[in-house]
Amino acid sequence: MEDLIREFVAQRVWAVVGASADRSKYGNRIFRDLRQAGYSVYPVNPKGGEIEGLRAYPTLTDLPERPQVVDIVVPPKVTEEIVHQCAELGLDRVWMQPGAESEEAIAFCHRHHIKVVHHTCAMLHKRQW
Repeated sequence: MEDLIREFVAQRVWAVVGASADRSKYGNRIFRDLRQAGYSVYPVNPKGGEIEGLRAYPTLTDLPERPQVVDIVVPPKVTEEIVHQCAELGLDRVWMQPGAESEEAIAFCHRHHIKVVHHTCAMLHKRQW
């Protein structure tokens, strides 16, 4: 897992699925933390709108560029849907935040050659640039 984490944090373009405008939610804290560390981060929230002054995109398909890492901060059942979208879009790096992971989603990633980090928070491993 350490090698995967190093590979993931070296990527500079991330999407945070489950980004929230509510500053008390982890989806917002992770989004802000990655941006403050110098990452290019796209907020993904089905409601769209704006998060921290940036346009929020309803789905991964709507993003203006392909993220190198998809960071997931949603309930496990939603994570299972998101990893299917990642496979359809050819996105091959998924970070499941604690509480977002499910064994089914992790197994799906392995079967579909999607690299997956789970059971640890991206905020603990990100790099300042």
